[in-house]
Parts: sequence; structure tokens; C-alpha cells
Amino acid sequence: MKILLTGATGFLGQALLKVLHEQDEYSVIAAVRSPADAIPLQVQQFVTGDLRDLTDWSAALTSVDIVVHAAARAHIMNDTATDPLEEFRQVNAKSTLLLARQASEAGVKRFVYISSIKVNGESTQRKPPFSPDDTFITSDPYGISKREAEEGLFALSKATGMEVVIIRPPLVYGPGVKANFLSLMKLSKSGLPLPFGAIHNQRSFVAIDNLVDFIVTCIAHPKAANEVFLISDGHDVSTTELLRKMANAFGKKILLLPVPTAWMSWVLKLLGKENIAERLFGSLRVDSSKARKLLGWKPIVTMDEQLKETARILK
Repeated sequence: MKILLTGATGFLGQALLKVLHEQDEYSVIAAVRSPADAIPLQVQQFVTGDLRDLTDWSAALTSVDIVVHAAARAHIMNDTATDPLEEFRQVNAKSTLLLARQASEAGVKRFVYISSIKVNGESTQRKPPFSPDDTFITSDPYGISKREAEEGLFALSKATGMEVVIIRPPLVYGPGVKANFLSLMKLSKSGLPLPFGAIHNQRSFVAIDNLVDFIVTCIAHPKAANEVFLISDGHDVSTTELLRKMANAFGKKILLLPVPTAWMSWVLKLLGKENIAERLFGSLRVDSSKARKLLGWKPIVTMDEQLKETARILK
């Protein structure tokens, strides 16, 4: 089976490419933005250029069976773009649909799109977990662009018969993770006392190994066609529990002081850091039972196992 993988040099793309490359039944073309993008594997490459441009994918799509589209303009904290929504739309919606149209014309059988839980919204505080059938409530430019891509893909599928699979992960973690999750890992390792001992939120995460395994499942499983999946490790944790698990992964003890979240939220709001407060103290849960019931999929690693592997890389 021949697969075109976009975003092959990203956090998810690199992990997925490695797994696909190790399996004899798959032949992979890795789409990269420029010839300078290094891929430490002997696989065929296709240079896309800037995804804001009108990329001609025809050469890369020859004889391709499956497209896995992981390339995106990622969610950006403190975005400085003049029109963030248009920037996200250009890369995450318009370029996605350009690739999908060319894929359908080339006879591609299935288009697997890596979307985001932000399509559902920002929080499940005092609400049930997000589900695949929720009404869209996002006001976030990144989430809007992903939602528009999903809608366009399903319309294209209906018109052409090309199968579409949508996967909306929450925060993905594992070896190579960056941004806020990496900062928390480093804090948990530091030995410093932290004021996060009384946080009672619940958040869903997905280990990179679990997400990659699920994507591989969706590449070939017949029941994945034209479905939307929310995916997670299946065990939600509070920020307090997460920090303890992180420290344990390093073999460290952590002192978490039970400072009321209301106090910390007030301080962060004064500092203009409401987004950080939401991520530390708010809840965001997803219902991933559809993946288990419909496809028979189960996580291949626990959070503790993936955190230990992440910690091993960081030591």
C-alpha cells in the first residue's frame, strides 16, 4: 500500500513515518516543505514548498492509495499575524482541500486528516466529555480552520466517493514534545516546590505512540471510512496528578503545595495569562469510546510508560 504523508518532519509526522517505514506492507512518500528538511530515513520525498501556495501534488500522488495529512499551521500562543483566522484558513483549510481534490482526481482511496479537539471547543468545565457528534462551538481561529477543512472534506467525499477519516486528538505528548508540556516536565524534574497541589480538574491526553497506532489502524480499517474519531489514552488526569506522574517518571519526589486555584487564577489574570490558567486549572475531556467500540482499538502504552520514555530522552 502506497501512502503520502504530509507533515513528515513534525512531532507527529516523524513518529508516524518511523512506524510506517518499519512495516513491509507500506511504501511511504514523505512530503517536506523544503529540500533542507532532514528526514533520517531512506524514504521517497516530495518537496511541497509553502502550503500557502498552489502546490501541484500530481507527481507525489501517482499510484498513492492513502493520504495521511498531518501538516498544519499549529495553534500559536500570542499570534502576531495581522489576520490569524485567514492565516490558519490558508494552510489548514484551503491547502488541505486543494490536496484532497487532487487526491480524489488521482484515484486515492482514503484521506486521513489529523484535525484537533479544538474543533469541539476549549473546555468541558462542568460539562460532559466532548464527543464526535457535538455541535461545533469553537471560536478559536485554529479550531475554526480545522472545522472548515473537515466540512470541506466530507463534502468532497460525498461528491467523489473518496473515503475520509477525521481524527481529533487532544494534547499529544511523548519523546520530542515541546511547549507547555515540556515546561511542566522540566518543572517536575527540578525539585522546586510548586503551588499545584490542589487542582481538581480533569484533562484528556494522548501518547504519541497511541496516536500513531490509531492512525495506522485508520489507514486500513474498513469501518473507519467517513467517520470522526476523538482519541485519548482513556485515563483523564488532573494537573496535580500529571505533575506527580511526571516526577515519578524521572524517579523524583515532588512537593506540591495546596494553593487554591482561585488565587492562582486571579494572579494569572492580572498578568494577562488567562490562557495559561485555563490549561492548568480547566478541564478538557474527550470521549474516545467510539474508537474502541467501532474499530476494536486499544491504547498500546499507558501514560506512565510514555512519560518514562519521555523522561529518559530528557535526562
